[in-house]
Amino acid sequence: MKTAVVTGGASGIGLAIAQRLRSDGFHVAALDRNPAADDDSAYRADVTDPDSIAEALGAVREKLGPVTVLVNAAGVDGFKRFQNIDFAEWQRVIEVNLHGVFHTIQAVLPDMIEAGWGRIVNISSSSAQSGQPFMSHYVSSKSAVNGLTKSLALELGPSGITVNAVPPGFIDTPMLRRSEARRLLGGTVEDHIQRTPVRRVGKPEDIAATCAFLISDEAGYITGQIIGVNGGRNT
Repeated sequence: MKTAVVTGGASGIGLAIAQRLRSDGFHVAALDRNPAADDDSAYRADVTDPDSIAEALGAVREKLGPVTVLVNAAGVDGFKRFQNIDFAEWQRVIEVNLHGVFHTIQAVLPDMIEAGWGRIVNISSSSAQSGQPFMSHYVSSKSAVNGLTKSLALELGPSGITVNAVPPGFIDTPMLRRSEARRLLGGTVEDHIQRTPVRRVGKPEDIAATCAFLISDEAGYITGQIIGVNGGRNT
């Protein structure tokens, strides 16, 4: 049985991915800054801190074995006019959304290379395809994740490792609802549903299903791809 690590696995999209992979028969470890206290598959880790990641992965390997599947779902958003973003805010978003992906991939690669098989899926954002006002730090970080995905796919393919990215569209998560409550979405969730061709908001399970396919053996010839899951809002 293969072992999968999902960062940001305590809520939202990360939680749905962890649950789906567990139902598909993987050993799953959910890494999060705020893991669920009653979940014995949850591990506390800060993706911006390599030492924290190493400690968590040491415990995962001891309990579940080598890690050959990684889904990077940890992330933070940000809403502010570009000229009002101070460098500390800019850096914080980049640290979590981009550097966190760098740290976790580097940490698990030895297991995948030794196994001659691996699956990496990075959760980016449809805003990296379309742009988004007042989110330049967030969009920049997620655009960089897409670029990193393509480069690593070329580099790691000969080692039997595929690397893909899934940029979610408008997905109903706690983060989205907090943004709605703060009136940061340019309308309500219902307003955005009317702008979506399939006329519904996305669910975390929609992203989880795509990740599950990309991780499967059937997807072994798919790498370096940016697979949008957005109800037709970005094509």
